[in-house]
Amino acid sequence: MNRNIEITAANLRERIFNVAGGRGISELALEVFRFQYENCEVYHEFADALSRNQGNVRRLEDIPFIPVEFFKSREIICSGMKPLREFQSSGTSGSGPSRHLLADPSFYDISLLKGFATAYGNTSEFTFLALTPGPDSNPGSSLIYMISKLMQQNLNRPHGFFLNDPESLRLRLDDPAISSGKTILIGLTYALLDFADKYPGLYPGLIVLETGGMKGRRKEITRNELHERLTEAFSLTEIHSEYGMTELLSQAWSKQGGLFRSPPWMKILIRDVNDPFSFCLPGRSGGINIIDLANLYSCSFLATQDLGRIHDDGSFEVLGRFDSSDLRGCSLMIQE
Repeated sequence: MNRNIEITAANLRERIFNVAGGRGISELALEVFRFQYENCEVYHEFADALSRNQGNVRRLEDIPFIPVEFFKSREIICSGMKPLREFQSSGTSGSGPSRHLLADPSFYDISLLKGFATAYGNTSEFTFLALTPGPDSNPGSSLIYMISKLMQQNLNRPHGFFLNDPESLRLRLDDPAISSGKTILIGLTYALLDFADKYPGLYPGLIVLETGGMKGRRKEITRNELHERLTEAFSLTEIHSEYGMTELLSQAWSKQGGLFRSPPWMKILIRDVNDPFSFCLPGRSGGINIIDLANLYSCSFLATQDLGRIHDDGSFEVLGRFDSSDLRGCSLMIQE
């Protein structure tokens, strides 16, 4: 990568993680668009195919959003950069995995830790108990990397991965310390349901955080039904959720009611299902487009196959998937 690109990228990086949102992210997004149009060959080709370029993209709404499916067939990374880490999705039956090439993995780390702290506070104060595979089982999973990175912020805490040892997790949850509200049980949807069915109980203060993932394991259910079953099983009033994917370097978090909030450098737009270049007003449902400025060296503008709705206060809901799309199958990380 030439020196001019390095200087531009360094300047953008500093501003990305200090953006305040609102108009600030709109102006910065246009700068990131220009940077990626100039330096990411795949995105440049895509934008040109839509006749979108630096001359006619003047508003945030003019920016072209690349379908996340491109991460399955193309290597999306700025020219001249080599990936230092690769995240790979679990894929689904009949489809290949998405591959996100990270030229600078520290973007993920900064985004995760700052975003988590914005939602929950000091990461080092939490104990993380995971109902997912461990790091050795799937080193390319962004979800497992995320959980491991959160655990690493305080190695003196009794963290652990318990997918293959639910009895040990049940014993861990008997610890009175979980009543402090500083213990997070994070897991794949089907694994949380399996545990809840087998070990229901009173767990005051425990934060249960679901990350999705049930394809091929259990019957698909709505998020409302999922949360009802988990709140009843764990005797809690709310279930938390995380919204992320292989193609993103940032996460949105929901602490109640399935209403997600994203960090300032991540913005959600809802596109019209009949016109991908038109965006819906708050309250109307449509396809979820995501601006993730942390994706500086790949592509920050993604059109997902998720359906959602934005509210007036900036929170958003995930309502489901387009019928014709692949289902994102986190639970397929584990093979029978």
